[in-house]
Amino acid sequence: GVTLLDEPLVVYRAVDALVVAQDLCPHRGVPLSLGSGDGQTIACAYHGFRFGQEGRCVRVPAHPDTAIPKKLNLRTYPAVERYGLIWTCLRPENAIDIPEMPHWDEVDFQKITCPWIDIAGFAGRQLEGFLDVAHFAFVHTETFADPENPVVPSYLPKATEKGFEVEYRSFVGNYPIGVSDKGRAGFEWLRHFRTHLPFTATLEIHFPDEARLVIMNAASPVSAKKTRLFAPICRNFDKELPIQEVYDFNLRVFAEDKVIVESQKPECLPLDPTMEAHVMADRSSIAYRRGLRDLGLSCFFIS
Repeated sequence: GVTLLDEPLVVYRAVDALVVAQDLCPHRGVPLSLGSGDGQTIACAYHGFRFGQEGRCVRVPAHPDTAIPKKLNLRTYPAVERYGLIWTCLRPENAIDIPEMPHWDEVDFQKITCPWIDIAGFAGRQLEGFLDVAHFAFVHTETFADPENPVVPSYLPKATEKGFEVEYRSFVGNYPIGVSDKGRAGFEWLRHFRTHLPFTATLEIHFPDEARLVIMNAASPVSAKKTRLFAPICRNFDKELPIQEVYDFNLRVFAEDKVIVESQKPECLPLDPTMEAHVMADRSSIAYRRGLRDLGLSCFFIS
């Protein structure tokens, strides 16, 4: 059982298919997530009704030889697996708009789907924080940033079909603090952000010697005040290191952000530019808010 935009959903396997459906048995209104799945069907915990591919009811134990009415079929939503995640849309008539993740399908890149992180904050605030380059020296001082290097060099967002992108160059490294055998003095780091409105972005970091790290920030809005953050990663270096080290470091970085996001007021993201002050380093934030406003989402974001 999962929740998206306050809608309870159940996700289950049905042979080779994946089903995302309303988490409610149409018989007597019991959540199907209380039941059990066997890889082919899911059974309701109340009367054992079984549901298979496309949410069809395939068995009523009390009447095994009786035709099953269509009214017992589940309300389903689109389902696509990509980047180790399950993507859906609450408007079944819409095609699922899945963001692109650079290098994910390239053979030289290791694919890592990190455990999710739950945040008691709004998805728009969380994603804006991911795009923010001015907070490194103050928020990420225990993981990778340099507190003595807070300067933000000039950068300019460029509009794309799905949002915008930013190429940000600086001398702030991205190796974990304490890793002394890596890095290069004077190396100019390139961080390439690609934003896919409304709640997804990727960050491609150019390391020395053509090494690349790509992090996807997929902020799934459980509700207006709760976000489930998914962060698939791919990289073409350090592939021999234990995956748990990646999980642990990723959690530490996002935990630093989590403290900030959970404390911000107003809790939702103000799209009216007059509600907060801005500086030049906020260009990504301003582009993000403008993009959301252009989607017609203002009434959902202004507190």
